[in-house]
Amino acid sequence: MAAAPNKPPTVAQKDAPMERGLQVAPGPHLSSTGLTTRRLMLDVVLALVPVFAMAFYLFRWFAVLQVGICVVSCMVVDAITSLWRGSRPSLHDASAIVTGVILGLSLPWSAPWYVGVVASVVAIGFGKAVFGGLGQNIFNPAMVGRAFVMISFASSLGATAYVRPEASLEILTQATPLTAAKELSGSIPELWALFVGNSNGSLGETSVLACLVGGLYLCLRRSAVWQIPVSLLVSAAVVAGIANLLMPETPLTVLGHLTSGALVFSAFFIATDPVSSPLNTRGQVIFGAGIGALVVVIRLFSNYPEGVVFAVLLMNAVVPLFNRVTIPEPLGGLPADA
Repeated sequence: MAAAPNKPPTVAQKDAPMERGLQVAPGPHLSSTGLTTRRLMLDVVLALVPVFAMAFYLFRWFAVLQVGICVVSCMVVDAITSLWRGSRPSLHDASAIVTGVILGLSLPWSAPWYVGVVASVVAIGFGKAVFGGLGQNIFNPAMVGRAFVMISFASSLGATAYVRPEASLEILTQATPLTAAKELSGSIPELWALFVGNSNGSLGETSVLACLVGGLYLCLRRSAVWQIPVSLLVSAAVVAGIANLLMPETPLTVLGHLTSGALVFSAFFIATDPVSSPLNTRGQVIFGAGIGALVVVIRLFSNYPEGVVFAVLLMNAVVPLFNRVTIPEPLGGLPADA
């Protein structure tokens, strides 16, 4: 039987609305094209300018050398690992620069050059690349690198472990406040000196004021959520207050804990990493509170004077659990059969 010839469409068929297929996709369905990874990373770099400026004021060219080594090393390793995975290097998003700056600021001025190189290789190679690159890592890359060198080169990371002949600044020979408190040796600087920044330590931890200025900029730009640093600092203050009541001989007061070490620096620049922190508000509050409590506990009961690195990595490990147990209730409530 012969096939029926094709009939031209009628006028009614031409005027009929065109049927469209139903498009189903996960949310969010509204997004801001202005918020890109590059803009987020540049905000972090700008927020770190006051911190780096204070580090340069205190440690002069030692700070430039330390941060420069980490930034260049992170960029080189990031490019190599990208090519190794068969993808184009993503240096334009500035994520490797941010990792390098934070890593360099987390090291003391006296760390030998090879410590920064090794820390950068571990941070990018094992903290980021092995998970698939940017956005896939579970742990904060800078803290992965910092933890590795802190364990592997412990003797080289003391504040005065490697006194260079050209180191003529008096501050470079002082013990860090947390080391003095841990060993009960030497005098702890006054709170004002710790707040403004006139004590020895890692490059980014000396000035609480500089960290607050940069951190507030990040929060106002919404490049960092404020819930994490607020819950972190409140939790640290509460645990430190309890410790002062139970152990009155502890040399550090609540304000001493808050202004010493890298607590404030980590609250704004490390814990707020959007990749390795929880997705929703409840999870972010629990995450920040856990870091703050662990930092004080590690300071008081471990052999390490500072607990930021291990506290951040431990809480990074349970972020998937936080994301699972703190799923927000959908609009309109759960289904009846849920």
